[in-house]
Amino acid sequence: MDEERTTEAILGAAIEVSNVLGAGFLENVYRRALGFELRLRGLKVAEEVRFKVWYKRRCVGEYLADLVVDECVVVELKCVEHIGNVHLAQAINYLKASGLEVGLVLNFQQPKLEWRRVILNREPRMVADGRRPETEED
Repeated sequence: MDEERTTEAILGAAIEVSNVLGAGFLENVYRRALGFELRLRGLKVAEEVRFKVWYKRRCVGEYLADLVVDECVVVELKCVEHIGNVHLAQAINYLKASGLEVGLVLNFQQPKLEWRRVILNREPRMVADGRRPETEED
């Protein structure tokens, strides 16, 4: 499964989790539920994945990503008022540390799932406005 199809599958699963659980739980509850839902859909999921940060061949730190799906998309879960630049920067750093190019930031705090997709090329750039497609608004 390529990154685009994996991203679509993650968003579908996240919308299902959001619809079933609603808002108000801690991030760990959503991480476990989303991991379960993704596995039900046949995706490969790794939870709480550690990525080392290297500087001149020396490990100088670690990042702990909530999920990595199909070994190609890093997923960071939030329960905050709104996704902000600090959350997008965190996702960019996860991508830099992991060597992956695509990440999703999912926010379960609101009644409707809020999301942002982050793509890391040579220059980091954020794409997608995080609004669900009209067919999924119901």
